[in-house]
Amino acid sequence: MNSMNQQSETAQAVTSMTMIQALRSAMDIMLERDDNVIVFGQDVGYFGGVFRCTEGLQKKYGTSRVFDAPISESGIIGAAVGMGAYGLRPVVEIQFADYVYPASDQLISEAARLRYRSAGDFIAPMTVRMPCGGGIYGGQTHSQSPEAMFTQVCGLRTVMPSNPYDAKGLLIACIENDDPVIFLEPKRLYNGPFDGHHDRPVTPWSKHPASQVPEGYYKVPLDKAAIVRPGAAVTVLTYGTMVYVAQTAAEETGVDAEVIDLRSLWPLDLETIVASVKKTGRCVIAHEATRTCGFGAELMSLVQEHCFHHLEAPIERVTGWDTPYPHAQEWAYFPGPTRVGAAFKRVMEV
Repeated sequence: MNSMNQQSETAQAVTSMTMIQALRSAMDIMLERDDNVIVFGQDVGYFGGVFRCTEGLQKKYGTSRVFDAPISESGIIGAAVGMGAYGLRPVVEIQFADYVYPASDQLISEAARLRYRSAGDFIAPMTVRMPCGGGIYGGQTHSQSPEAMFTQVCGLRTVMPSNPYDAKGLLIACIENDDPVIFLEPKRLYNGPFDGHHDRPVTPWSKHPASQVPEGYYKVPLDKAAIVRPGAAVTVLTYGTMVYVAQTAAEETGVDAEVIDLRSLWPLDLETIVASVKKTGRCVIAHEATRTCGFGAELMSLVQEHCFHHLEAPIERVTGWDTPYPHAQEWAYFPGPTRVGAAFKRVMEV
């Protein structure tokens, strides 16, 4: 558990939560603490969201603060930009990250630019929640990982938690932040960690220490990575579902990998990355998104720029393929522990 990174947390009751429950708890707390916080999106009100992340919130806070929106992603984001400019703090849900593209103009041209174009007179303090990634047989339109589309946009923050503790603390921090935040939620992790072995029984969050979540208010810093597995042989830069795949690959290969969960993709905790790579002299980058122009390409560039004279081997990338996410070949596409482990062996053989 990332207790070293917590903010504003005092002694309080702790309970085991899934990521779904942790996200709901974060929104519940912020709706109660701040009357300017509102939650809306497709089916998030009465229905409680397609994954039930907002279940019960409309009943508790009423239809003026938790409500359903039409099937119009551009309308949802556009309304949130206006709400934020007038002092509200909207938390909106895009039902799947794959559906965000119609809203890209509102996100990139309006939300991200509002502070700059108004010389600081207006801000867009909005949080856009999106389930992302594969591993649930969602096919090409319910499995995409579009994080790289947002990390290059000046004015947007991009966050992806990998466990319930971080999910709650990061979401609270995002809601309180004055910048627009893209909050990506790996849906394969909603109910438990996933090691990449789809043929094994599902592990519930209740058996993982990061499921122990304080019931009250706390924050996790938005610009700080977490070293989830200390090691000395190779640095692994990853996030989301791939955090557990990387740890599994380390265990199965016996390679003493230091696994860094980036958590905040942008702004990026470059200091932690550089310190680790300079220590190990090797680097493997793993993400589920497609390879070409994926966020791993930026990570490779930064490591090369800042750590060149410390590298003992070429940097390796393990990613999804440059194809649509195939329903029938889910596990041929997904970068599992076998592929990550092979990258470990390649960098260690140099």
